[in-house]
Amino acid sequence: MQEQQPWVLVRGAGDLATGVIVRLHRCGFRVAVTECANPSAIRRRAALCEAVWQGQAEVEGVTCRSVADADEAAHVSQAGEVPLLVDECAACVSVLRPAAVVDAILAKRNLGTSREMAPITVGLGPGFTAGEDVDAVVETMRGHHLGRVILQGAAIPNTGVPGVIAGYAAERVIHAPASGEMVFVQDENGQTIDIGALVRKGQEIARVGGVPVLATIDGVLRGLIRAGYPVTEGLKIADIDPRPEQVAYCDTVSDKARAIGGGVVEALLQLAREKGIRLL
Repeated sequence: MQEQQPWVLVRGAGDLATGVIVRLHRCGFRVAVTECANPSAIRRRAALCEAVWQGQAEVEGVTCRSVADADEAAHVSQAGEVPLLVDECAACVSVLRPAAVVDAILAKRNLGTSREMAPITVGLGPGFTAGEDVDAVVETMRGHHLGRVILQGAAIPNTGVPGVIAGYAAERVIHAPASGEMVFVQDENGQTIDIGALVRKGQEIARVGGVPVLATIDGVLRGLIRAGYPVTEGLKIADIDPRPEQVAYCDTVSDKARAIGGGVVEALLQLAREKGIRLL
């Protein structure tokens, strides 16, 4: 009887993690995902963590389905889908016994991933050091090194400033002006403003705790946290892309996420070869 293919466990299913998950799944890895109970992704249409809220989510033809345990995860995987467990601490590691763990939470710090979790461990972005808490780090900073695999040392430190797109950096990202429930609003034509809308600088795009949330630049509303989410003041709640043509891409994996996903594939295959571990 053929030995069952081992799991690759991805921690996190936000939009950047989704780029990793989609690429791994398409390459034939047996992927399982863990998420927190209340994910706050703003690029909801390109984030598989929406499965936590909706039971399932689909991005670029890859379906992710929320499951209760490892047995259900196995059935979902056999059906060609990606299982997601609400398991913030990755306690399922002891049951799934993955051959590799990829920390794609992108919290800018390590939230508990260690080399003891699996024979192969990969961390994305700042907060990890290859050779110490993980085997490899994948660079997440936009620029020349985006997606680069680091086998010794750390990624570029977090600058706190988003990458520049069409001349805009920090202006692209909107943070909650107050604490309270996220409420969607309508435009002058009575249409609910949501992801994919073209907005103007100064336009009201939502409300939080009764306080208007205003667009910071002209562009495409690429990300908006889900309606009803209990946000705290300062939380990232929206993302505007100044390139109008991006309206067609709001529900697909971004160029950045795709590059990071490629780096993860490279890291896994290289480490599997060096360690003599079967992943595929």
